[in-house]
Amino acid sequence: MSKAKAKNPLILREQLCFALYSTSRAITRKYSHLLTNLGVTYPQYLTLLALWENDGMSVKELAQALRMEGATMTPLVQRMEKLGLVMWERNSDDERRVNVMLTKKGSSLRANAVSVPPAFGCAIGVSDAEAQAMIAELKKIRGHLE
Repeated sequence: MSKAKAKNPLILREQLCFALYSTSRAITRKYSHLLTNLGVTYPQYLTLLALWENDGMSVKELAQALRMEGATMTPLVQRMEKLGLVMWERNSDDERRVNVMLTKKGSSLRANAVSVPPAFGCAIGVSDAEAQAMIAELKKIRGHLE
C-alpha cells in the first residue's frame, strides 16, 4: 500500500506572495507604456494622483499617502521638480515642514491622465465593478499586514 504524496507547501507558482509580486511587476510595466504620453514614471504618476487630490501636502504626508519611506519620497519629488511638475514651498506656520505644490505643468497633465485608468482596465480585461472588488480585497489584506 503506497502512501499518498504530501503536497509541497513551497511551490513557487502556488504562493500568494509570488502571485501578488509578479502581478505588481506586470502592472508597473503596463503602466510604464500607458504613461509614455504623459512623460512620467509610474511612481511619479502615483505622486501626481495624490497631489491632484490634495495639492500642497507635506513631503511626510505625501510619503504616507503613497506608503513610501521619506528617504524614497524626497528624491522622487526632486526629479519631478526638475521636470517642472512640482515645486517645494516651506510652510509659513512651521518652517521645518516642506509642502509639495503642483506647477501649472503638473496640474495640466491631469486632463491627459483621465484616459489612463480606463485604458488600464481595458488592457487587463477588468470591469469597474471587478476593479472595485479587487481594491476592496487588497485593502483588506493590507489592513491585516499594517
